[in-house]
Amino acid sequence: MTTVLTRSPFARTWVRDPWSQQLGVTEGPVPAADVYREGEDLVARLDLPGVNPADDVTVEVEGRKLVVRGERKDQRSEESEGRRISEVRFGSFRRVVTLPKAVDGDAVRASYDSGVLTVTVPGVFAGTTPQRIEVTTAA
Repeated sequence: MTTVLTRSPFARTWVRDPWSQQLGVTEGPVPAADVYREGEDLVARLDLPGVNPADDVTVEVEGRKLVVRGERKDQRSEESEGRRISEVRFGSFRRVVTLPKAVDGDAVRASYDSGVLTVTVPGVFAGTTPQRIEVTTAA
């Protein structure tokens, strides 16, 4: 007996929230991301296990946006006790990080190690200091 588990691209179309397109929610796998400030630099770390970064990942700067997009191609098969299970995970993904100001794309660095893509945007927070606002309470 063979059991094949696949994800149909049409599986969620009949339950899709009508507001999802307006809010910028995308279909498909979305990699987990950790975006933080390190001094004057912005660092974005994305979990992309099993992805070939040379062929399947693109990092771009579009104005004030850092865009990471790519495609996940992963197929696994397991056979035990006369049963075969095939799990296929695939699909395009896109993550966008809004930057505080436009940057030169030549300065952006990206590296991939152990399934984690690290993108560093140097100097994007230079000259921006937070301004503290006093909170008053009603008497």
